[in-house]
Amino acid sequence: MKQKVLITETALRDAHQSLLATRMRMDDMLPVCTRLDQAGFWSLEVWGGATFDSCLRFLKEDPWERLRALRRALPNSRLQMLLRGQNLVGYRHYADDVVRTFVEKSASNGVDVFRVFDAMNDVRNLKVAIAAVKDAGKHAQGVICFTTSPVHTEQAFVEQAKALEGMGCDSIAVKDMAGLLTPFGTGSLMKALRKAVALPLALHSHDTAGLGAMCQLKAIENGCTHLDTAISSMAGGTSHPPTESLVAALRGTPHDTGLSLSDLQEISAYFARIRPRYHQFESDYTGVDTRVQENQVPGGMMSNLANQLKEQGALNRIDEVFAEIPRVRADLGYPPLVTPTSQIVGSQAVFNLLAGERYKTITNEVRLYLQGRYGKAPGPINEELRRRAIGDEEVVECRPADLIAPEMDRLKADIGDLAASTEDVLSFALFPDVGRKFLEGRAAGTLVPEALLPPKGEEGRPHVEGVATEFVVDVHGESYRVAITGASLKNDGKRHFFLTLDGMPEEVVFEPLNEFGAPAPGQRKQATGDGHVTTTMPGNIVTVLVKEGDTVKVGQTVLVAEAMKMETEVHAPIAGKVSHVYVAPGDRVKPGELLIEIVP
Repeated sequence: MKQKVLITETALRDAHQSLLATRMRMDDMLPVCTRLDQAGFWSLEVWGGATFDSCLRFLKEDPWERLRALRRALPNSRLQMLLRGQNLVGYRHYADDVVRTFVEKSASNGVDVFRVFDAMNDVRNLKVAIAAVKDAGKHAQGVICFTTSPVHTEQAFVEQAKALEGMGCDSIAVKDMAGLLTPFGTGSLMKALRKAVALPLALHSHDTAGLGAMCQLKAIENGCTHLDTAISSMAGGTSHPPTESLVAALRGTPHDTGLSLSDLQEISAYFARIRPRYHQFESDYTGVDTRVQENQVPGGMMSNLANQLKEQGALNRIDEVFAEIPRVRADLGYPPLVTPTSQIVGSQAVFNLLAGERYKTITNEVRLYLQGRYGKAPGPINEELRRRAIGDEEVVECRPADLIAPEMDRLKADIGDLAASTEDVLSFALFPDVGRKFLEGRAAGTLVPEALLPPKGEEGRPHVEGVATEFVVDVHGESYRVAITGASLKNDGKRHFFLTLDGMPEEVVFEPLNEFGAPAPGQRKQATGDGHVTTTMPGNIVTVLVKEGDTVKVGQTVLVAEAMKMETEVHAPIAGKVSHVYVAPGDRVKPGELLIEIVP
């Protein structure tokens, strides 16, 4: 039976998110859009996922203007986005009125296909977003997040597919975000889904373990008609199998895609020319890595963990973190590792390792997860851990968003005149701190992309939101690209910088000097006493909950810090009176620094 395979090209979203830390700029997208628009893809994935955050935080681009520009440049193409259900493109659940407004504005600004998933595979968290997509007259693609565990069975995925069909979805996608599928497992799952539902089936599988192309072939053989690929110069590793290879493999068969190899080769040549511009963001995990079959860590999460450990001078312990991640995941009831649960599990694993004691520090997001604020866990949760994290607080059994009051009116009032449109209010809603800074910078005309920022911060450290800052240095007519990727303060009081020079990793030691040319102390003292409050991870201060003169109890929360996009409470190590507070919200802090001093 003839069954044409339809291709979704991911170069403008997931491919550069997986390989280049989501850093591709609009200026590098628009020149190739005419070729992409004429190639004949079923859809182009161009928006959603981490692109929204990256536009605001790093690139200083308005994500809504990116969508509108792509819509103008791709008039003949279906534009597709990745939507995290009730999380939208952020990291928490938002009120239903925010979800409906976001979907409505995404549709009116250019999105045709909404791929809607929930990190817990809790379909209750999908119903409002899917209904909003249908109300907008757009294509709703319901998602099964594929993972393996004692509680994730083929039958469970089939039941989820039936539920998605019952909610009015137009198609169903199997989202294999980490590259866990095997060829024969793919064939069996697709066959079962094809038998259970009448909707078109799509496969989204990363090539991390090198199995992607084989999985695609078995999917086709068992009734899958829609496949995600990446143009070859942006394919492989933690990205997707190459578009051209699949087109060549199916040419002249009943599954022929109808796409032109010569057209695709021109598109690939274009991305091959621009990819080196982003070399400083290339993940260290670009080849085949079958460890993912056991630790289930998606590619983007791998690079994030590596950067955090590098800042701690503990990169040599990354395999220990990979071993801890499955243990944390089991404690949390085996959630699929996809945003935001991948960050929740990964960050907690890092804290467990660096603290030298499991769950000595529990992130706020893990507390919320254990309370049921993200939805129903797929499997049984470690009840001892839950009691340790939330005490006697009641566990949420309903759909979490049922407990969130409407937010749009409050958000409009909070952001005020900085928001020139409903889209601006939504940017603020999704990322309050980053969104406000972006809107303030836009109003003041001071938006500058990360790589163009001059050095700033303590001791001259280039720092842009804790990520790589790139400089081009000219020496005797030769240009060198230098990217500062992290810094840590070792016990010798010297600052160690981690950087790349034309793609080669280096570590340099900086010993700050005072006005007389002698070593100078850092801005903050090191925590040495019993009443000294510090953190175990580099990050930013979110909230300071005490002031000088306050009396505190042992274990009382005195401040909240953010690291790896997760918030953690920092507690008083002793009972006593707060004598000094050395930090304020927004401050960047490092492990071992004295943040608050308590005297008995």
